[in-house]
Amino acid sequence: MDEAEFLEKLLSIPSPSGGEDVFAEYLLAQMRKLGFRASRDDAGNVVGSVGHPGTAREIILLGHMDTVPGFITVRWDDGKLYGRGAVDAKGPLAAFVLAAARVAPKLNTTKVTVIGAVEEESHGWGAQYLAQTMSAPDFAIIGEPSAWDSITLGYKGRLNMEYRLVQPGGHSAGEAPGPAEHAVNFWNRMRRYAYAFNQGREGRYNTLDPALRDLHTYSDGLYDYVEMNIVARVPPEFGIDALQASMEEWSGGAELRFLGSDPAYRSDKNTPPVRALLRAIRAQGGSPHFKLKTGTSDMNTVGPVWECPMVAYGPGDSSLDHTPREHVEIDEFRRSIAVLAQALETLAV
Repeated sequence: MDEAEFLEKLLSIPSPSGGEDVFAEYLLAQMRKLGFRASRDDAGNVVGSVGHPGTAREIILLGHMDTVPGFITVRWDDGKLYGRGAVDAKGPLAAFVLAAARVAPKLNTTKVTVIGAVEEESHGWGAQYLAQTMSAPDFAIIGEPSAWDSITLGYKGRLNMEYRLVQPGGHSAGEAPGPAEHAVNFWNRMRRYAYAFNQGREGRYNTLDPALRDLHTYSDGLYDYVEMNIVARVPPEFGIDALQASMEEWSGGAELRFLGSDPAYRSDKNTPPVRALLRAIRAQGGSPHFKLKTGTSDMNTVGPVWECPMVAYGPGDSSLDHTPREHVEIDEFRRSIAVLAQALETLAV
């Protein structure tokens, strides 16, 4: 099967978070055809290895199988392949599989393990399971879009919070503010907090960025309700516990549910994976760049636990993540496979 056809088939199988099984079974079968020793773990992750089967040096290529909801018709247009996951992150995962298969015959003392994790876009359960059960590899590359000629060194952290307030119903002409007004006041406090924190800071990787993801009001005739979801993107060394305490002070009797948090993570530039990728990008005619991302990835989960040299890499323009225009240029996809294959050869020596 051609490299582009392989990616096209992966895009044609919907795999929203929590619904990865059909995709996983197809990926598992294809990896076995390519020579991987592959199976699914107890979390549902697909785990396949090539190269030395023993306890030799190990390189983990960690991608994810799931996507956000919303099916995009898989189609070709002027050298671009459209489909949900083309960028985030079936494109990078497909590149991992094909690059590892390409270098497998040369891996005499190294094992390369490619993982398609579940639920990266929702609860992160796949990566959490790996962090709890897998020993740290020698090196790791996380499969996320960086563009073929760029390397991602880090991701911001995240705090996810739900706000809920219930009040006895009242007339809109009354003096007491309703739940919606309380929620808006809470949100404005959050924005002022972020504005004060961000003074003098440069670059979005170093700022606190709250986002109001949902605001919903309703009434049952006796009580008025408001529910709100806020996701705050946080920089390195930010005190998430202090932010939670401040939110509790602002709550005014509202119920706050903290749905989870991830610390920011940043790797060093001077590591074997970085040097190998830089050399491989230049060999393909590129001028390498470094990136720091304002979102999160499975790097936030496994990085602090494995504590091994780690970067994120993969084809695709991350500004297309989660959009209805999601697509990848097939030339870029092919170049990323070549870059990864050369980098793996370098790291395997």
